[in-house]
Amino acid sequence: MLLDKCFIIAELSANHGGDIEIAKETVRAAKRAGADAIKLQTYTADTITLDVRSDLFKIDQGTAWDGQYLHDLYKQASLPWEWHKELYDLAKEEGLVCFSSPFDFTAVDFLEKLQTPIYKVASFEITDIPLIEYIASKQKPIIISTGIATIEDIELAISACKKEGNNDITILKCTSAYPASPEDANLLTIPDIKEKFNVKVGLSDHTMGTEAPTVAVALGATVIEKHFILNKEIGGADAHFSLDEEEFTQMVNAVRLTERLMGKVDYEMNDKKQSSRTFSRSLFISEDVKKGDIITKHNIKSVRPNYGLHPKYYNDVLGKTFTTNAIKGTPLSLDIIK
Repeated sequence: MLLDKCFIIAELSANHGGDIEIAKETVRAAKRAGADAIKLQTYTADTITLDVRSDLFKIDQGTAWDGQYLHDLYKQASLPWEWHKELYDLAKEEGLVCFSSPFDFTAVDFLEKLQTPIYKVASFEITDIPLIEYIASKQKPIIISTGIATIEDIELAISACKKEGNNDITILKCTSAYPASPEDANLLTIPDIKEKFNVKVGLSDHTMGTEAPTVAVALGATVIEKHFILNKEIGGADAHFSLDEEEFTQMVNAVRLTERLMGKVDYEMNDKKQSSRTFSRSLFISEDVKKGDIITKHNIKSVRPNYGLHPKYYNDVLGKTFTTNAIKGTPLSLDIIK
């Protein structure tokens, strides 16, 4: 699934405005912005919740969606299933990977018909072990967000995948707040997840701006997911914490720069380093001397450039004798001392 670079996912989510042309142009914009993939969400209001008008099904968590019933929100935000094939085909034409988050078994079956190459498990579905097992059984790479997860939840989800013989698992650090504050990002969890669970790691980012993804990459993230919108004026359930094309492009550029900056562990001496060593220090004669003079701290000095004896010999040569006359600025060498 993953490339030899960070896999950057543009999350379409609800940012389609109920118009397939907006959705299609968003796919094209994601390509222009430098994304590697466009991700959909495959559900209907009825496959994700119940149409029940009670307080149990009304949002009251201090979010931008407070006061709405879950069924109403998901009915408004869902991507029509009949759009999926067009979007998958368009993404392929654009050179993007297209995949989705299924929210029930029927969505998995539907995505299998589209030959989806990857599956994503959303944060709130990490506790749905039967769904994760069913997804994993399809033997596709699986990405799992951890926005509401405990360590036990992560362990159970990974075990569910491995139970089905699926070991291609990427766990995304995620903060389930929309938007998330920097103080809640806790990106140091990324390398801990990698070490603790022995899986690939990444970030599903809900913070505003582009800083968190670059830090995540520096900490070892191989996947970055960010909500993407063609134009924030479209509005919708996720518009307030999504990046537009210009912002997403800035994020991609920052991530790619971070990758170049991180590079590799490198102690090798190349031509550029060797050339720069000219400006390192070496031992030079610091005042005119005559044959027979004793070498002291007053007539040799460790200075730039690097044309004389290595400074590590400084104490070794003190007290030795010059075998020839030499002027100030002469590189010290073993053939003029004894």
